[in-house]
Amino acid sequence: MLHGRAAEQAVIDRLLADSRAGRSGALLVRGEPGIGKTALLDYAAAAAEDLRVIRGTGVESEAELPFAGLHLLLRPVFDRVGALPEQQERALRAAFGLASVASGDRLLVGLAVLSLLSELAEDGPLLVLVDDAQWLDRASTDALLFAARRLDAEGVALILAAREPFTAPGMAELPVRGLDATAAAALLGGGISPVVRYRVLAEAQGNPLALIELPAAAPADGTALPLTSRVQDAFLGQVRQLPEATQGLLAVAAAEDTGDLGVVLRAAAGFGDFLEDLHPAESAGLVRVGEGTMTFRHPLVRAAVYQGIPPSLRLAVHKALAAALDGPDDADRRAWHLAMAATGPDEEVAAELERTAARASGRSGYAAAASAYERAARLSTRPGSQARRLTMAAETAAWAGELDRAGTLADKGGRRLAALTGEEGGEAGEAVLRARLTHVRATADFLRGSLHAAHEALLDGAAMVDGARAARMLMQALHAAWYIGAPELDRTGARLGALDLPGDDPLAPVIGFVTAVLSRRGTPPSLAEMVAEARRAGADGPRDLVQACGVGLAAGQDGEVRETAASLVAEARSLGNIGALPTLLFFLAESELFQGRHRDALAAATESLRIARDTGQRQWASQMNSLLAYLAAVEGDDGRCHRLVDESLADGAAGTRWAVWALGVLDLGHGRVEAALSRLEPVAGGHHVSETRCVPDLVEAAVRLGVPERAAGAFARYREWAGYTRQPWAEALVLRCRALLEDSEEHFAAALKIDGRPFERARTELLYGEWLRRTRRKADARAHLRAALETFERLEAAPWADRARVELSATGSAAPAAPAPGPLARLTPQELQIVRLAAQGLSNRDIAAQLFLSPRTVGHHLYKAYPKLGVASRGELGMLPLSD
Repeated sequence: MLHGRAAEQAVIDRLLADSRAGRSGALLVRGEPGIGKTALLDYAAAAAEDLRVIRGTGVESEAELPFAGLHLLLRPVFDRVGALPEQQERALRAAFGLASVASGDRLLVGLAVLSLLSELAEDGPLLVLVDDAQWLDRASTDALLFAARRLDAEGVALILAAREPFTAPGMAELPVRGLDATAAAALLGGGISPVVRYRVLAEAQGNPLALIELPAAAPADGTALPLTSRVQDAFLGQVRQLPEATQGLLAVAAAEDTGDLGVVLRAAAGFGDFLEDLHPAESAGLVRVGEGTMTFRHPLVRAAVYQGIPPSLRLAVHKALAAALDGPDDADRRAWHLAMAATGPDEEVAAELERTAARASGRSGYAAAASAYERAARLSTRPGSQARRLTMAAETAAWAGELDRAGTLADKGGRRLAALTGEEGGEAGEAVLRARLTHVRATADFLRGSLHAAHEALLDGAAMVDGARAARMLMQALHAAWYIGAPELDRTGARLGALDLPGDDPLAPVIGFVTAVLSRRGTPPSLAEMVAEARRAGADGPRDLVQACGVGLAAGQDGEVRETAASLVAEARSLGNIGALPTLLFFLAESELFQGRHRDALAAATESLRIARDTGQRQWASQMNSLLAYLAAVEGDDGRCHRLVDESLADGAAGTRWAVWALGVLDLGHGRVEAALSRLEPVAGGHHVSETRCVPDLVEAAVRLGVPERAAGAFARYREWAGYTRQPWAEALVLRCRALLEDSEEHFAAALKIDGRPFERARTELLYGEWLRRTRRKADARAHLRAALETFERLEAAPWADRARVELSATGSAAPAAPAPGPLARLTPQELQIVRLAAQGLSNRDIAAQLFLSPRTVGHHLYKAYPKLGVASRGELGMLPLSD
């Protein structure tokens, strides 16, 4: 029976009820040691009598072994892994050391966990319990949280229990506090003296474990200690009453900490301790012994025993455990025990740890790899080896998304390199290490939104090396420069142009394309042709070609960017390269938006934002929120647009220009012309994509306000840019601007003869219709205003549709009633993605693998989409017009 936990039990009961109803949920139970978290997990397990339950726990000594916690949780159900998509199955097997694959995306394992839980839930609702989550290795934590954030309609209930300060972004939290006075007294019960009772109630402060353990240890007087120390002292007091041999055996078990009784006994034998010495601890209820396993009654028992081991004995215990772990599968655990036993630099142990780090990295356990490399650096006997291992620690920490840690390690590596005298590795080797460390710092700065620092660091790093390494650093510097300003962009472009790469280098075509576009001389090269050439040379698509998409937009090649970005997105999905998707989806969303496919842009941007949040890429979260703000502006949604702009700016400066454009379009659509002009005038006409493409909005605002001269300079630059791109849609916008600035019907008519983009063409029709009405040619105006109204309503551009409707009424023609929203308008962005893939014949499992969802969630969204589309089955989807 649980005392005083009715509210907490009710939360768990609701979670279980949702699971029985086919809904999923995730909950973090959080509180101090001994507060009753494990008891609540036990309650959940008991209340889930009709659910399948799988249970795991974090183990402190395995916190540096990648996927150790996940393996412990999923080992009983691993026979179902064969039902996963091939790539996910391979990733999960590799994570558990059961397959050999090249290093992959660390979050692909999280997707495999999601799919496996969904597969298990096919048999009925599922409860997943994980205790002591604060001791999970980082790789296991990332995988579980990735899966938890995507649980939806599988019938899975996931509960993690952890101490402070463990956090689980995106999960509901259930804080567990001390019991109130009534519940604490009931739990304490009777049979103890009033003095001890008063003392225990006062010191336990409602902590259930303290209420249970302190009565036997509470002295008549003494100094009060912090709660955890008091409870640990209570446990340690019980241990000290056991025979010496039993205490020695418990010391070995506390250092081993995985519950492997065979390993404990082999290590303890060297100290003269044997199985029979365990019986007194078992009789005292401090440990439980099963078939080949032994576990401490509570994690604090193990902690108390371990902390009570004298330092010299602790070293000997770890050395004995390392000797006992002599199997090929024990290499990683053996290496860590050797490290714990080391009393000073030891190159042999450092080499063991480096091999452990390499294995962890090969299994996408980058956080564990960083820890192993860092410890190996500390044990290194040679300064050069120490610098090299710190460099690898910094790189793997960055791959794990631990940006602050990566920066700290890079700084340590840099200081170690500065102390070298040049005898190790030579100057060339030191230069490469310095460049790698600089690249780590710059990557961390870039992803955190510190663009100036990232740009300068990348330029410095590229100067230390040459060839492909320098080229990749300069391409990344170019990306940062794009958001900083034209001088930085020109400087970086000049450095790129001066590189001397072999003609068969895969990056040579990319750099040629980039530098040609930046120069704006002659005819712009074709993005599609460059991509084909680079791929023939062996370019790594998502890594080497991503920045070319942004440069392609700067060259106005929106159609080619859309095709390239869509291809790279598909490639990244097939490779499980989740981390590359925010960038690629951003460029895809931009190209969809510019071509008038607003629903497609919304779907891509929404997915990009979700993954950027998952992977800690604040740079792209900022960008995506500002692009989503632009879409809200087109729809005239003031509240949503301003909220998204605020969220964008909170994530850094990367989305500032898009945010300004979004607010300018919002003001322009609502007739706040002066506000629109004030926002757009300072930025319009710059080198950034949004700064270039907002110029027609600036021109309209300036002309409507009667100050066309305020747009003259920006329009001159825009006209020059449009001439360079040689894109018909850009020429149509130039003609529209000239029609406004010169009050010229000829230019309006010429603009409409060119095949432009839907939204921009509708705006041209609206402006021309307004011009015709003002010149009393109402009959001529009606056709243009009706065409504009129809497009605006289809694109849900409400303020623009209202303006067209008012103008049409002013011509003496009743505006038609707004049509009912089309079927696609009723779908959420995720439903739209799923429906389109289903219409192509993909199975739920295939769709789930592409969109990083579970198959059951895909089925749930399809079920919700069918009535919105007016269909009854999957087979009817192919007959619907599902494009924007």
